[in-house]
Amino acid sequence: MANSARQQRIGAELQKVLAELIAREVKDPRVGSVTVTAVKVAPDMSSAKVLFVPFGGKHPAEDVQAGLTRAAGFLRGEVGRRLSLRHAPKLEFEYDETLERADHLTRLIDRAIHGKGPTGGQD
Repeated sequence: MANSARQQRIGAELQKVLAELIAREVKDPRVGSVTVTAVKVAPDMSSAKVLFVPFGGKHPAEDVQAGLTRAAGFLRGEVGRRLSLRHAPKLEFEYDETLERADHLTRLIDRAIHGKGPTGGQD
């Protein structure tokens, strides 16, 4: 139980620090503006899955992910320094599809309420 609370606390701190670092320090043009939506830290603290959403839509999620992955070593080092971690977790970046799925479900529900089928036309 205490380990879980520690994981959540470190995940929240990682999220704040990564959001700042990505916005100010990552110079890769593929990255642009990114929102870090969540950080899930492994129980042994050896790795952390960083969920992100590209903001502004200038670059596809795959390109943004490639840019973040390329900067992962730099980001890991900076996170370790800023949070005074003896062993900073390995960072794995993953596109967060939650918002996209929620939007899709909302549109499906709206269509069902207004009597339209999944294709948008009358059933």
